[in-house]
Amino acid sequence: MNAPVDISTTILETERLILRPWRESDLEDFFEYASVDGVGQMAGWNPHQSKEESARILKSFIEHKKTFALELKENRKVIGSLGLETCRPEPDEPYKSRLGRELGYVLGKAYWGQGLMPEAVSRVIRYCLEELHYDFVQCGHFVENNQSRRVIEKCGFHLYRTAEFTGSNGVSHESRIYLIDASGSVPLKTR
Repeated sequence: MNAPVDISTTILETERLILRPWRESDLEDFFEYASVDGVGQMAGWNPHQSKEESARILKSFIEHKKTFALELKENRKVIGSLGLETCRPEPDEPYKSRLGRELGYVLGKAYWGQGLMPEAVSRVIRYCLEELHYDFVQCGHFVENNQSRRVIEKCGFHLYRTAEFTGSNGVSHESRIYLIDASGSVPLKTR
C-alpha cells in the first residue's frame, strides 16, 4: 500500500547535498539537466524540449509534495530529483497491504559517477524507514540501466522481482524491482 507522503516542509542533508522541496526558482537548473539527451530516457521520459514543459513538470513536483530537489551544497545548484513514487503492486503481492513507496531518481549527466545518487538515496531510505516508519522502500531500474543498478546495489536493496514498465515516453522496458524491508527480510518472487 502506498504510504502517505508530504515532503513540502522536509529538508534532509548529506555530506554534499541538500534534499528539499522544489521551488519555482529552480526552473533554470531543472531545464538544464532535464533537456540533456540520455538523462530522462534512463527513467522512461524524453528530454524536455522547452522551459514551458519543465515549468509544467516543476509545478507538478510542487503540488504533489513527493519529490525532492537535489541541491549541491558547494554551489546551491539543483542537479537532480528523488521522488517517493507510487508503488504498483501485483495482485498477489505480499507487500500490497504494507506501507511503503518506490524511489525514483534522476541526476544531471555532468554529475554521474561521483557517488552523489547513492548518497541521496541512502539518506531517503533512512528517512522513510526511521522517521516515517514505512514497512519497506522499493526501487527499480531498466535492465539496461547499469548506473541505476549500481546505485540500488550500493544502497543495500535486494532483488525482488522483474516487471515490464512503460515510461511516459511510451517505450516499454524490462525492469528489475528491489526492496529494502524494515524487518530485514525480503521474500523473493519467482519471476
